[in-house]
Amino acid sequence: MGDGARAVRDEDAFDVPAVDGWLRQQTELPPGLPEVKQFSGGASNLTYLLRYGDHELILRRPPAGTKAKGAHDMGREYRIQAALKPAFRYVPTMVAHCNDDAVIGSEFYVMDRVVGTIPGHHELGVDLTPEQTRQLGFTLIDTLAELHAVDAEAAGLTDLGRGEGYVGRQVTGWSERYRKAKTWNVPSYERVMAWLAENQPADVRTCVIHNDFRLDNVVLAPDDPLHVVGVLDWELATLGDPLMDLGGALAYWVQADDDWAFRRFRLQPSDAPGMISRDEIVAYYTERSGLKPDNWAFYEVFGLFRLAVIAQQIYYRYHHKQTRNPRFKSFWFPVNLLERRCRRIIRQA
Repeated sequence: MGDGARAVRDEDAFDVPAVDGWLRQQTELPPGLPEVKQFSGGASNLTYLLRYGDHELILRRPPAGTKAKGAHDMGREYRIQAALKPAFRYVPTMVAHCNDDAVIGSEFYVMDRVVGTIPGHHELGVDLTPEQTRQLGFTLIDTLAELHAVDAEAAGLTDLGRGEGYVGRQVTGWSERYRKAKTWNVPSYERVMAWLAENQPADVRTCVIHNDFRLDNVVLAPDDPLHVVGVLDWELATLGDPLMDLGGALAYWVQADDDWAFRRFRLQPSDAPGMISRDEIVAYYTERSGLKPDNWAFYEVFGLFRLAVIAQQIYYRYHHKQTRNPRFKSFWFPVNLLERRCRRIIRQA
């Protein structure tokens, strides 16, 4: 089975000897330059594999082009994981953080690679029966609930967020981001944003949230793929409302009975035979956590809206020629689909 890494795209290449020289000042490494490959799945921060023989490291850096304020903060992403590792066993081990732009033109950090299987966009990457796939689905939600139970104060992460008022800040902030990133070929979302503003609940609790919890951000154990051994991509982690985290996760959860258009843009194999449904996830999570949402439609609509904003921000970079990655050329289309889905849920609420 391959590791999912490919040749580095020309626009994403960096000075390998410079990274190697800097890294050797931080940790011991085998002799010689590393073999460098790039993981192509991400659409935000760039992720590379540095292979020193049998010793494998991961390098994370931001993309080129205009970025949303506060996004792609490598130092923050590194610090979160370093602090969270003792309290949440699925966090990768951090190696070093570089805040000197002179090395490769941007901040970056390096961590140990978590060995295992990362589910792809279209398949789990492991052979499971429908019953096993269903069990894996519940394990994923157990993992998210375990994160939400972490004591942020004990982990030294109380300064990670701004405290109460998270839901309101998210509605306002993501609405502003969408308006700034809007292009001519996407809807205004004004009715959706107005509904979210009018129907927002109070925070149910404040805890550490991942904010990008997906199947393709977990690593399954190489000897037992029903167990999670790693959770990746902590760029958006913060202190916030756990039901908002769940709603954000379910925005990506395209299931087998969804319409063809929505399934066309799925980013994870959540429609694998036997996989649990969105309704089952909500019921299981709320039973396990004891949190009972009064208006689940709000969290569902917000998650879909937030996903639309993320897609539009990426498309904005392509539209303005800040990236040439052909994967982003059609991102305007799911932004349109998500708006229709939001409005349908609102009508049914």
